[in-house]
Amino acid sequence: MNLDSHERKILALLQEDCSLSAAEIAERVGLSTTPCWRRIQRLREAGIIAKQVALVDRRKIGLNAQIFAQVKLNAHGRQHLDEFTAAIRGFPEVLEAYVLMGPVDFLLRIVAADIEAYERFFFDKLSKLDGVQEINSIAALSEVKYTTSLPVDQA
Repeated sequence: MNLDSHERKILALLQEDCSLSAAEIAERVGLSTTPCWRRIQRLREAGIIAKQVALVDRRKIGLNAQIFAQVKLNAHGRQHLDEFTAAIRGFPEVLEAYVLMGPVDFLLRIVAADIEAYERFFFDKLSKLDGVQEINSIAALSEVKYTTSLPVDQA
């Protein structure tokens, strides 16, 4: 789907505040309400708007540690990638998981209450997965930038 400037503005606004009404969005992008609502519906139907959620501040609910884990699988582990990925998807502590090219196979973004909680997750769950050869954990000291907004005006 080719996006015009109005649709890009709609997406930018919704990424910042999905609670805006169609009328509020229409006013900000220079459309009347009904055509704006129709565009939003088309964006949903096309899957461009995948879902609308509330973003929760992890620190305010006690998830103060953010860890990036680089996971390397052994040869046996690579044969069972589907099992490994299913296990990772089942861990609520893992917020993001990426398959990589290079010296490690996965990069995981993990949250925990503190380093001790991460240590329990590491020893009780992550390191026990079949095929895991090596895990390098990197604790983030501070968050310089965090956003879920895509640069829709640059796409």
